Formats: sequence, C-alpha cells, structure tokens
Amino acid sequence: MRISLCQGLLTGAIILNLLILYYVSRAQQQMMEKRKELGRGSRRAARPASLLGGALGVIGAEHAGMAAEGHGRGPRVSVLLREFESFENYVGDVANSFLRQRPELPFLAVADTFPYPPLVLPEGARLLVLSPSPDQPPQAHRPEFHLQTEFVLLVPDGVELEQPRVFERLIKELEGEGGGPVRLVAVPVLTRSAVQCLHLRVNLKEWTATYSPAASGSSGSVCTALQGDAVVLIRTEDLFNLSVPLGRPLFPALFIQTTLRGWKVKLLESPCFSANHRPLFSSAHNQWKADTRLKEATGKLMRSFGLKRLLLPEGKEQWFGCTKETPRCFGTVQDDTPDYLYLDRWTPPCCLRALRETTKYVINILESSGVRYWLEGGSLLGAVRHQDIIPWDYDVDLGIYLEDVPNCDHLKNLDSGSLVDANGYVWERAVEGDFYRVQYSEANHLHVDLWPFYSRNGIMTKDTWTEHKQDVEFPEHFLQPLVPMPFAGITAYGPNNQRAFLELKFGEGVIENPQYPNPMKKRLDRSKL
Repeated sequence: MRISLCQGLLTGAIILNLLILYYVSRAQQQMMEKRKELGRGSRRAARPASLLGGALGVIGAEHAGMAAEGHGRGPRVSVLLREFESFENYVGDVANSFLRQRPELPFLAVADTFPYPPLVLPEGARLLVLSPSPDQPPQAHRPEFHLQTEFVLLVPDGVELEQPRVFERLIKELEGEGGGPVRLVAVPVLTRSAVQCLHLRVNLKEWTATYSPAASGSSGSVCTALQGDAVVLIRTEDLFNLSVPLGRPLFPALFIQTTLRGWKVKLLESPCFSANHRPLFSSAHNQWKADTRLKEATGKLMRSFGLKRLLLPEGKEQWFGCTKETPRCFGTVQDDTPDYLYLDRWTPPCCLRALRETTKYVINILESSGVRYWLEGGSLLGAVRHQDIIPWDYDVDLGIYLEDVPNCDHLKNLDSGSLVDANGYVWERAVEGDFYRVQYSEANHLHVDLWPFYSRNGIMTKDTWTEHKQDVEFPEHFLQPLVPMPFAGITAYGPNNQRAFLELKFGEGVIENPQYPNPMKKRLDRSKL
C-alpha cells in the first residue's frame, strides 16, 4: 500500500509529538526529584527570623538553599520541648543542660503562641511558634520543616541531661524493635512522680477512651500509654504521620493517636533523666494557673478528637460533652438518622447519660402518681437486647394509659403550655402530635416521649399516629399484666410477651437483627458489632 505525502507528514508529526511528550515528562520527573532533594536540604538551613536580647532565636519563615550535612554524618536526633508555661518555666536551663554536653544536637522549644515574657535561649536552641502569621509562609509554623533528624526526643520542662550517651542507647533500643508495634521508647525522669505504664483503649464509635493499669516498673515494659513524667524517643517520620503531632497536653494527644494506629511504647527502667527544679512553680497561684490551663487544654483536645468521656485508671471519669446547662451534642434529627450515624459513631455517652437520668426521673413520677406506663418501640427493643437504651438511639419512648393522665400533676395541665419543674426538667405537649415530651432541661433537649393510648374493644389505640412502622395498634392483653424488666440502670415495666409485641411492631427477628432506624439513609454494618 502506498503512503501519500499527507499521511507521511501526519505520521511524522505524531511521532514527533510523542517524543516531545516523553522528554517533557522525563524533565518534569527530574525536576520533582530535585525539588525533593532541595526540600530536604533547605529545611535544615532554616535560619532565625529575629533575635531578641541576643539570646532568643525564633525560627523564621525563609529557608536558605541546600544545606549539606557537613563532611561527616550529622546528628540523628533532635530534642523537642513542648510542655511549658510562659509565665514560669526552665526552658533555658533545659536547653543549656543538653547543649552543654551535646552541642551538635538541634534543640527546639515549641509554643502555640509567642511566649511572654520571651524565652531566653542559648545559642543553638530555637523557638517555633505554631500559630500562623499573615506575613510569613506556612513553612514558618510547621514543625516538620524544622526537624530534619531521623529521631525526635520529647522532653518535659525542668529535665536535665546527665548521661551524654543516653541518645545512642535509646536509638539502639528503638531500632532493635525493627518494624514491630513498638514505635516509641521512654525512660523515666527521676525525683518526679513515678511513671506508670497504662493500657489505653480508644473507641471512637462510642466517643470514649479508657485507661487501665498495665505492668510497670520493670525494664522493657510494653504498653500503649504513659502516666507521669518521662522522656520519649520517636522516629520523626512517625511523629509527623500523626494528625496532631504536637497537641497539648502532649502525652494524651500522642498516645490517643498512636493507640489508634496500633503502636506501642516501651518503658525502660534506665537510663534516666534528672530534674532538680522542683516544684516547677514557685507559688500556689502559678500552680493554680498551670492546673487551669491543663484542664482547658485537655477539654479542647478531647473535643477536637471527638472524645466525650475518659475513664481513668483509678476508676474516675472525666466528661467533655453536653450537660444540663448546655445543648445536646447533635442537632435536629432528619429522616430518623442523627448526624453522628453518618460519622460511623453512636450516641455520645453524655447524651445517653442524660437520657438515663431523664428516664429514671420520669418513671419515678409516673409510678408515684399512679400512671400506668410501659416501655415502647425502640426503648423496649433496647431493654430486651441490651437492658439499656440502644447505643445509637436518641430518645426514650414510653406508652401510658390516657385515662391515667389526670393523676399526674405534671401532665394534666399541659394544654396551657410547658412546665419547668423544680429540678429543671421541661414537661410539654409535643408540637408534632397528641403526645407528651419531657426534656432534660431548657437548654438540653434530650427527651422522653410519653404516648397516650386507650383501650377500644380490647385493642390499644390512640388519636395521633406517626409514620414510623412500629406505631400501630396492639391487643391490650400485652399489658395485662405489665412485667418488670431492667432498663437503663433501673427497673421499668414492659409488655408481658416482649418478643411477640416487638415482632408485631417491627417484624420477625427484630431482636436478633439490629439495624439503624432508617436503613435507606444509613445502614448498620453488623460485621463490625
């Protein structure tokens, strides 16, 4: 077949374009690789932007060109001090202690905002302020641009270096773990509270972190969290693979994230660090300020991590969610699917606590007033399945006899409006239909719904119906008699044949086959239960 001149020219043009694309692609790839190399070097060359008093070096925004490691091998570890208070600290002494014996090591103090009074740091120590400034590039406030060593040693305020070769020992210990789950190595600080090795379990679905004691005090204890004062070595790459690498308080922020990644920390008995500046604060007022800031920082951290409840190793609880004085943790529910289900989470524990308190309170008043009630709908399902509220439910439903409403002072006059009782609970007739609602408080609208039924020819019915499939009539014999059953920490009353009652309302097998309220919007993955 003969090729015309036009076909030949077209073929040549195509081949030429392919060659040009190939060489352009190669050139772009080489440029990207060169930029990476330049980035590695230029990060080491970041120089202070200003000096205050000739002693305070602040990491600046600019990066000098490519910085060589020198003729020999550079330091493998940087020292980083994150936890200190600006109003009273020993950061300068800590830096002097390390740099006096190991002057080649990079030393970095990290603060959220510029400390006042300013820190006085020795030559070789630098300050990194995490808060961004509009006149500086983002690299100026990102610690990963200023830590170029293979490892980072996290040290607390007031610590002192006594054994210069401790770094090599810790590095050797961490490298000896290979690629296993131990990704951090720690040693205690003497003359301070004992370091305790803990097991930490973080359940984001239930918004909860649980600490429990683990074996400690022996060399080589492996656990998932530490309590007390310690020095921690971690690979720089691992540190900056965390979502919040330098959050405060440092240890809770660090170990919550490492636990979620399956990492562990190895606590050694020795070598150890000393700390002669004790106590850290010279006055009770400064100690109070430090404790207050710690409490505020802890609350801010837990809320940012989506944790509402901490269970501490000594059995105490700390709460960071809603209260009677604040709104509930979620907004108006659309399509029977609260917003937290879309986040693959269940009802926050503070909300469940409020629902349990409200349920106990309402049931006590109903019983003392002679109002017959029973657990209804999903609340009965929760009682049968969990002896509690379903973990993803957001209210409690009780059926009541309409003819008993006049027996209860809190209910009989609600046609004229709502009632806030002496304990802050809000009783009202619901705007959605002919039923009653009891809210946890005026601020917090977690609630118990009371559905009035009456008997007609042996069938329990009512005047207002919802679109819920379980909202149907049922034979009164299920309520004759009512039977006691455990629910939400109390004994409540329910129908006498609970399986038949629930399957009448929800369908066969509902007890054994849990599902979210509206599977069309969000379906429960039962394999993860």
